[in-house]
Amino acid sequence: MDIPDTAGWTIIVPVKPAAVGKSRLVDVGTDREALARAIALDTIAAAAAATRVAQVIVVTDDAGIRGALRRARRVEVVAEGEIRGLDAAIALGAAVAGQGTARAALLGDLPALRAADLDVALELAASVERGLVPDAEATGSTLVTARAGAVWVSAFGEDSAARHRLLGCTDLAVERDSTLRRDVDTAAQLTQAVTLGVGAHTSAVLAAAAA
Repeated sequence: MDIPDTAGWTIIVPVKPAAVGKSRLVDVGTDREALARAIALDTIAAAAAATRVAQVIVVTDDAGIRGALRRARRVEVVAEGEIRGLDAAIALGAAVAGQGTARAALLGDLPALRAADLDVALELAASVERGLVPDAEATGSTLVTARAGAVWVSAFGEDSAARHRLLGCTDLAVERDSTLRRDVDTAAQLTQAVTLGVGAHTSAVLAAAAA
């Protein structure tokens, strides 16, 4: 039975502590920890600004992220605690949201994300039980969705797009050049994101490094 998503989506964003996050960005000429934190904050800000999003749940133990989001509207921060791993962190956020809520896991490495692009994906996701947005390389996943009432499942990591399809996720018809597909793990991907236009936090960190 189809269950309508009437209350808006809850977006779950897992964020590793900046000390260990984005390890492949060590050679971009800036403070890697500051950059990792900025990328996550820009992702969260875009998600919170989307009209189809009711709440953003950030799962993290990073003190800098927690402090920066203390007064953020529509954002709740949940401590990762003893659990470890991306899927476990996301599952914690999904449990906080509750199975009766439409939920989506959004990776926190999309500094060029525009709220409108996330809204497009969530509109498409409302018509399937579980949805998937692959990354620009078409092998990873940037967004996984579950309609209200669906049991939460995810399988992030290497080649996650294929594994999410095996779990019943349907590819959402998101444009290939959507900012939702440009995740950042490498210097080359960061350059591509900058071309798309990164958010205020990432722009500030990159500008400070160039000064």
